[in-house]
Amino acid sequence: MKANPGGNVFLAIFLSILSISITSCNSGDGSASSADKLKGKITISGAFALYPLTVKWAEEFHKLHPRVTVNISAGGAGKGMADALSKMVELGMYSKEISPEEKAKGAWWIATAKDAVLPVMNSNCPFAASLTATGVTKQKLYNVFITENIKTWGQLLGTGSNEELQVFTRSDACGAADMWAKFLNNKKQEDLAGVGVNGDPGVADAVRRNIYGIGYNNLNFVFDMQTRKPYLGLSVIPIDLNGNGKIDKEEAFYNSLDGVMNAINTGMYPSPPARKLYFVSAGKPVSKLVITFLQWILTDGQKYVGEAGYVALKPEDISKELTKLQ
Repeated sequence: MKANPGGNVFLAIFLSILSISITSCNSGDGSASSADKLKGKITISGAFALYPLTVKWAEEFHKLHPRVTVNISAGGAGKGMADALSKMVELGMYSKEISPEEKAKGAWWIATAKDAVLPVMNSNCPFAASLTATGVTKQKLYNVFITENIKTWGQLLGTGSNEELQVFTRSDACGAADMWAKFLNNKKQEDLAGVGVNGDPGVADAVRRNIYGIGYNNLNFVFDMQTRKPYLGLSVIPIDLNGNGKIDKEEAFYNSLDGVMNAINTGMYPSPPARKLYFVSAGKPVSKLVITFLQWILTDGQKYVGEAGYVALKPEDISKELTKLQ
């Protein structure tokens, strides 16, 4: 993995605001009971993948319990796990499977929702239309991100074009890179080639700024939650799942957020790079406030999952996770 050359002022500004506190001021919407006695502060850090949904949950929970403060910061799954295990925060946002080493250190976890990592390209790339029609096979993605045997757009598309692919990857320890590498024949983040960029917004910004750029992003950094379409300047690279050299009707679900969510839910989009998202902590939480928050997320809070661009857990998974809080 190469270092990202130069600074990125836009990214620095973006990351500087990627921390939020849902304060204990009364929301004034009348939804909370005056008899509500739940109060205190919950601290959360970690995966970019889970950050937008956690903010939504915190906002809605605060409406019910105005005296609860929730401090949330994004910094990658690795930071979420490290902060949780060191007890710097009560909950870490985590976007990959918990490793045996993390379990040995006392990590406790609970699944909350599902999303996926998607390959992305610059929507203004002159080859975007061709790639959208043919898709790209898993093997070709492997040869781009792992072996680097595919270095040009011509090699990727089977044409004579010699424009170089500008490949971007994550420089921070994160679930997105881990899941993307696992999809590519069970590799690891450190096996991924490309210019290293910090964070989901960093990769998305780098691809938008480079007409020949490709990379990978979590679902919420690809699609606009309001329009349910990809953000301006980004397009999803369709994966030719059956390897027949074209994107068939059943594979053509990448143009809308709802189409991708349905593909994740039905298993059409493979896992990995689809995955469950977790909250982790150093041992099972003992705080009544934290337990109440997690129970609410797994019950009433699930109604906000789809709205925020994620896939809700199946009922049997929710039941299983709730037992961990008993």
